[in-house]
Amino acid sequence: MATRGRLLALEGIDGCGKSTQARALSQALGARLTHEPGATALGDTLRQILLAPDAPAVSPRSEALLMAADRAEHVALVLEPALTAGEWVVSDRFSGSTMAYQGYGRGLPISELSALVAWATAGLVADLSILVDVTVDVAGARLDPGARDRLEGLGPEFAGRVRDGFLAQAAQDPEHWVVVDGTMEERALTTSLVEIVRQRFGPPPRGAR
Repeated sequence: MATRGRLLALEGIDGCGKSTQARALSQALGARLTHEPGATALGDTLRQILLAPDAPAVSPRSEALLMAADRAEHVALVLEPALTAGEWVVSDRFSGSTMAYQGYGRGLPISELSALVAWATAGLVADLSILVDVTVDVAGARLDPGARDRLEGLGPEFAGRVRDGFLAQAAQDPEHWVVVDGTMEERALTTSLVEIVRQRFGPPPRGAR
């Protein structure tokens, strides 16, 4: 039986650089790269509902439930099969984003969201969540004003609450979270992330993707 794989989640506010680092880290480790929302057929449809700038607005609770549905499908069809097969997986966003965006950002009750997330994931948690942290001003300057999705367009006050939510989660659970400086030079940051992962978990399995 294969040793269970590792799940590494890249988290942060929009514009922090986490997607770039998720790609680079997955390549460096030979890990499977995935993302939320939208990594499955159902998830792709939900992503359009959730993020398309011209999509009808949804209530905060509905938004949280749609995110949970995307994650449940992602866990069932992508994450659990890969982890069970011994693969290492790098995900561009995971459960920490729901707590930060729908909890701290939208103001939904944290305890209720925690229960929803645990149910949607069937208890799956990231082995390590890496918060790529930058200020709201830095993130905003990186985003294309003409190509922002619905959440990216909610403004700096919302982004500030979301950042606070990520930092709070990292402070509360240092065993499963690490915070890195998202203003570091791109390749230097990737090198740092690879070293962090190797120090925590050792080298990835041979024959990794």
